[in-house]
Parts: sequence; structure tokens; C-alpha cells
Amino acid sequence: MTQEQVRLVQASLPAILDMREVAAALFYKRLFDIDPSTRPLFAGVNMAKQGTKLMSALGMIVGALSRLETFRPTIRDLARRHVHYGVRPHHYDSVGAALLWTLERGLADAFTPELKTAWAAAYAVLSETMRDGVGETIAA
Repeated sequence: MTQEQVRLVQASLPAILDMREVAAALFYKRLFDIDPSTRPLFAGVNMAKQGTKLMSALGMIVGALSRLETFRPTIRDLARRHVHYGVRPHHYDSVGAALLWTLERGLADAFTPELKTAWAAAYAVLSETMRDGVGETIAA
């Protein structure tokens, strides 16, 4: 991920957080539509609270993009916790697709091709790091 991509993603975050409830609802609806195997992972979960957690995590991760190397252990820990919730490596592809779709809908014309590429790069780094954490958990 380039420094310019980090800047673009971080600069777009306030607009996303301004519509956090809508963005979270769009994200989970899209996720469940494209990957119904994710729906049972949230059985009995208060989705409004889950949406708040999602937006908080997104803000934390985006804020850490410029110091990602020091933040990788935290991301791996997050992935290890998600394994216990039933998250499997293939779910990361669905989450990435749902995230980009949500950003495109939420940011509309502001979601330029450059910004889409930047978010895709950010998610690729995140999902790779999380998959590493999942692999460590499964191997243990």
C-alpha cells in the first residue's frame, strides 16, 4: 500500500463515520446477501451494537494504516478471536466485497477509481494479516 493510498483511505473515513449506522446496515445486508454462510455467525447478536463495533474497528484500523507494522499483532489477535466466533478464511473475501460495495454506495461520486483501489489495497493488507492470524490459530 502506498502512502498516497493510506492518505486517501484516511481522508475518506470521516464521511463514512458520518453515516456509520447506514453504512453498517448496508454492509451487513450485503454480506448476508452475497454469503449466506455468514448469517449464522451473527445469530442472537444485536446488529445495531455489532454495527457500532464494526465502525469502531474500521476507524481504529484505518487510523493505524500509517503505522501498520506496529499494529499487525493487534490485527492478528482480532483474527484469532474471530475464529472462535466461526469465521473461516473464505469469509474474508465476502467481507471485502461487501465493504467495497458499501463504500461505493455510501460515498457515491466521491468513491473515485483511485479511492476504490486504495480501499481495496487497505483491505488486502488487513485480510492478509487476519488470515495469518487465523492460520496461526488453526495450526495451534
